[in-house]
Amino acid sequence: MIAELVSSALGLALYLNTLSADFCYDDSRAIKTNQDLLPETPWTHIFYNDFWGTLLTHSGSHKSYRPLCTLSFRLNHAIGGLNPWSYHLVNVILHAAVTGLFTSFSKILLGDGYWTFMAGLMFASHPIHTEAVAGIVGRADVGASLFFLLSLLCYIKHCSTRGYSSRTWGWFLGTGLCAGCSMLWKEQGVTVLAVSAVYDVFVFHRLKMKQILPTIYKRKNLSLFLSISLLTFWGSSLLGARLYWMGNKPPSFSNSDNPAADSDSFLARTLTFFYLPTKNLWLLLCPDTLSFDWSMDAVPLLKTVCDWRNLHTVAFYTGLLLLAYYGLKSPTIERECSGKVVTNGKQNANGHSCHSDMEYRNSEIKPSFASKVENGIKINVPERTQLPSTENIVVLSLSLLIIPFVPATNLFFYVGFVIAERVLYIPSMGFCLLITVGARALYVKVQKRFLKSLIFYATATLIVFYGLKTAIRNGDWQNEEMLYRSGIKVNPAKAWGNLGNVLKSQSKISEAESAYRNALYYRSNMADMLYNLGLLLQENSRFAEALHYYKLAIGSRPTLASAYLNTGIILMNQGKTEEARRTFLKCSEIPDENLKDPHAHKSSVTSCLYNLGKLYHEQGHYEDALTVYKEAIQKMPRQFAPQSLYNMMGEAYMRLSKLPEAEHWYMESLKSKTDHIPAHLTYGKLLALTGRKSEAEKFFLKAIELDPTKGNCYMHYGQFLLEEARLLEAAEMAKKAAELDSTEFDVVFNAAHMLRQASLNEAAEKYYDLAAKLRPNYPAALMNLGAILHLNGRLQKAEANYLRALQLKPDDVITQSNLRKLWNIMEKQGLKTSKT
Repeated sequence: MIAELVSSALGLALYLNTLSADFCYDDSRAIKTNQDLLPETPWTHIFYNDFWGTLLTHSGSHKSYRPLCTLSFRLNHAIGGLNPWSYHLVNVILHAAVTGLFTSFSKILLGDGYWTFMAGLMFASHPIHTEAVAGIVGRADVGASLFFLLSLLCYIKHCSTRGYSSRTWGWFLGTGLCAGCSMLWKEQGVTVLAVSAVYDVFVFHRLKMKQILPTIYKRKNLSLFLSISLLTFWGSSLLGARLYWMGNKPPSFSNSDNPAADSDSFLARTLTFFYLPTKNLWLLLCPDTLSFDWSMDAVPLLKTVCDWRNLHTVAFYTGLLLLAYYGLKSPTIERECSGKVVTNGKQNANGHSCHSDMEYRNSEIKPSFASKVENGIKINVPERTQLPSTENIVVLSLSLLIIPFVPATNLFFYVGFVIAERVLYIPSMGFCLLITVGARALYVKVQKRFLKSLIFYATATLIVFYGLKTAIRNGDWQNEEMLYRSGIKVNPAKAWGNLGNVLKSQSKISEAESAYRNALYYRSNMADMLYNLGLLLQENSRFAEALHYYKLAIGSRPTLASAYLNTGIILMNQGKTEEARRTFLKCSEIPDENLKDPHAHKSSVTSCLYNLGKLYHEQGHYEDALTVYKEAIQKMPRQFAPQSLYNMMGEAYMRLSKLPEAEHWYMESLKSKTDHIPAHLTYGKLLALTGRKSEAEKFFLKAIELDPTKGNCYMHYGQFLLEEARLLEAAEMAKKAAELDSTEFDVVFNAAHMLRQASLNEAAEKYYDLAAKLRPNYPAALMNLGAILHLNGRLQKAEANYLRALQLKPDDVITQSNLRKLWNIMEKQGLKTSKT
């Protein structure tokens, strides 16, 4: 028990520095924006949606069905909200528990002693686990490993009690249930059933390859045959149910996720897929270079047989076959033996005994029994059985290393990654066992004490270095900026692009732009990066450049709805209403099939329809606007915030004088967001219009209370006061509004108009002048400035503004009339006019 506790303690201690870490990378989508974690979402949705919150049968779903992991996230969310500390704590505790179980499992194979201790410490400290433990979404792998080991330990109990205890089938039931739970944490968990079969055949029964078929044929071991048959049946049932639940369709991924799968060259696909396991093994052996993402060109394709990396592939598979041959070869009959066996560095009767291989050849293995009296009843209990031989452990270690990794090999279906470090969490158990048993075999073989010490201390040193690397790597997972900077060496395109997002959120605009451009330098057709750069430029009023990058993004990915949305908004603001209308319509027609994030796509489509409705609204086409708004309501996803859409519905009905319908939608807007300021203002206007003056004033004052810095709130309240003939109060509200929003044309212009109506002409002139400066080519602003100058006796300035307004709008009757009146006054006063 000491080995288990110490190993678990090390696993816990090494990851304590992750407790202060933030959400990173995939955590955002799996946790921060996943609607399945919210209390208002029925918890049963977890069992119908994938890991990312997308309906499992949707064509764009990743088909990653991990409901138990998502359920654990939901519990985290219920207890601590979006505080990352509690999420990291659960991950660290799970890793410590898995480490303890793995050490216990190792003890079954290696016995008590320091080799079991070494295996546990190596697993606890291996740096390949950092992504699975420090990255919160890696909990899927850690949780799957927990139930993987529980299932395997249950099956070991089943084997040891089979044939003499009725409890044996209880242990088998535990095996099946834990295997199912492991699969519901992560897909590869189901492979524990195959590993259990390997344990039964090659470790518990110690059969060699040539003995398996004769054993089955002669029906010598029916209990073994029954157990393996049940494992096969249960595994097939779980896989069949899994396939049915995800709609009997494999997932689809973008070509950047797995470039080899998208390659047109059969040779390139084959060579690359054969090479990737070699690269994964190297990460287990020497985890010096780790990365949050290995997609795109992080591992360049092997396109020819002359690629020197093919030598690594040959060496890997040669070594693998030799190890398999060593573990599965038939025993040699004439074998010199001293009768002594060394296990965990001590001589005993277990392990490498010469008779052990012969004893089990062509015979059924049965446990030996001793008599024991309990409560006056004599019963048989199994004596302590022999430890497996080195060959047996090698076979089991290889199965632990290879079988759980098979789903990631692209052998049966293409996967959405090139390399994923967290996928190696379970296979690393086999690796740690393999290294440990190899070191033990060398330790036993050498005779000199110096060499024995060298082997032992070399293994201990490896564990120390692994632990140091783990602690250092955890530092990269502290926040997204550090994580992405650490990945630039491996995957510069993805790392620079994600780093740009982080720098932008920190308002480091020039650095963010540089990061986006660096990403595009390495991979120029990344639609997301083109879009993000366009968005950055748009937010900094560089609209022409933004439109250019949005166009490139759409060219790279024609289904990128958000690029259409922002293109339409820029065109609408530039007055290119017809182009904007066509852009919004095209966006609204894009289906969400085979899209990676259908929820985000639906949100963008809904926003496009909302803006199209606003465009119709501004053009006075209120019926068309209502039609579009209703379509937007039908298409909007659950996570879309509908308050602005509902408010605009109310505005359209208001313009059509359908006041009951308008009131309904204003109330819906306030229900969806009780502090939505525009709805307070528009509803206040409706209440005033329908004679509910005191209620209206309460809504205007509430809007000001919600945001005292928003000039528009004072403007609406001022207009209400003006209609109530409370002129001085209205004038004060107008001044306040113009001071707060001095760069907003509508606010400044309306403030000037209200001051004029309050007969405060000097103040009105000041704000009309400011409005004209904000929009120097807007005829109405120039005409009104001319009118107030006219009233204030500044006749020549008034004339200049009238003339400028007529240049922009020659047929404006009011401006023409005002100009004629002005000229009459100027002529009477003997002033020169442009007419004369």
